[in-house]
Amino acid sequence: MEHTRFLVVGAGMTGLAFAHFIDSDDVLVLERDTEIGGWCKTIHQDGFVWDYSGHFFHFRDPAIEKMLVDQMPADSVVSVQKDSRILYKGKFIDFPFQKNIHQLPQDEFLECLHSLVFRDQDSVSHGFKAMLYEKFGAAIAEKFLIPYNQKLYACDLDGLDRDAMGRFFPHASLEDIVQNFVSSDNSSYNSRFTYPRDGAIMYVNALASMIPDDRIRLGEGLASVDLRQKVATTTKGREISFEFLVSSAPLPSFLDICSLPYKPSALTWNKVQVFNLGFDSKGVQDVHWVYVPDPDISFYRVGYYDNIMGDSRTSLYIELGYDRHGNPDADALLPKVLEELRALGLILPEQKLVSSHQVVLDPAYVHITQESRDLYADAAATLATRGVFSIGRYGGWTYCSIEDNIIESRELARKLQPFA
Repeated sequence: MEHTRFLVVGAGMTGLAFAHFIDSDDVLVLERDTEIGGWCKTIHQDGFVWDYSGHFFHFRDPAIEKMLVDQMPADSVVSVQKDSRILYKGKFIDFPFQKNIHQLPQDEFLECLHSLVFRDQDSVSHGFKAMLYEKFGAAIAEKFLIPYNQKLYACDLDGLDRDAMGRFFPHASLEDIVQNFVSSDNSSYNSRFTYPRDGAIMYVNALASMIPDDRIRLGEGLASVDLRQKVATTTKGREISFEFLVSSAPLPSFLDICSLPYKPSALTWNKVQVFNLGFDSKGVQDVHWVYVPDPDISFYRVGYYDNIMGDSRTSLYIELGYDRHGNPDADALLPKVLEELRALGLILPEQKLVSSHQVVLDPAYVHITQESRDLYADAAATLATRGVFSIGRYGGWTYCSIEDNIIESRELARKLQPFA
């Protein structure tokens, strides 16, 4: 039987970060896929560079950014001041919606302002949808916040926790909103972001370059874990005993692998169908991504790689949200998506599609509820007694940035370093 002190499950940013930060020669990373990166993979096709979806990095810790960039060729990364818009009834308004209601037609602006001022603030609810009414009033909630997030999460928002998006939800007070009428300030956690010229995989490769090749085993995932014996069986039938196991695998799958009982209905998520599209010429300029709340339009967001990278041809990613039980038919959807893009003016009539790629992210966004939080806390406590840790966006069943994953891995490595 093989043995390793630290067994890491998943060669995405979370797993690779832990493998880097733990100062030990006795670490092994298992990756079910034949490539590293998880959902941070990058496609190079017909001169276009696309990720599995738009993965833009918003570093708050300069040391982490420097650590990654130092492993990359000079001038590999561009830094961009975000320009994001909302397409509302055929016109662009600035994001976030709640701070830019003054850009709406006068009657809708007054409607939003009135319902904001006279919203019911007396009862504090636990649900995400009710929180939107409580914070912003009916008009702002119903014109953008509810329809957009329903398209994204593909679920009834009543079921989500009020803090399901944590610090990533752009809250704004009445004072902030009124101040924005005369002095625009649309800053948010990602007002400035960075992006590698060769795609998000460059950041993944930067992490992997600091880990010896023989410590990363591709094409081999977990089949089962015996928590009592602390033995993992891989998909190739190999048995590996461990002292500590760190997993970034989706929590439901990992609990199944560990034979830990849980309530499946407490852990739900959506799927996202992603189309990457390349066109023969330049179209819409300046804007980096566009939010589309209209429930009659299939997609909820469009991103322009070409406007980030300064390319001469339009390069897009398109995202469509689905219930986890849905099975989007990409071949049938693509003509509809192209028709909608043209009708909305997001691509121009004369532009021709010359390259395309599609992928389904499953899971994509997890549904955070009080029940899911409680379930994770109980499971994490049980796993920790056996030296097992489930972390990251999917392992921790949370909403976070890629940098958050790196920080979480670093903190766990520091905690376990005395045992290395």
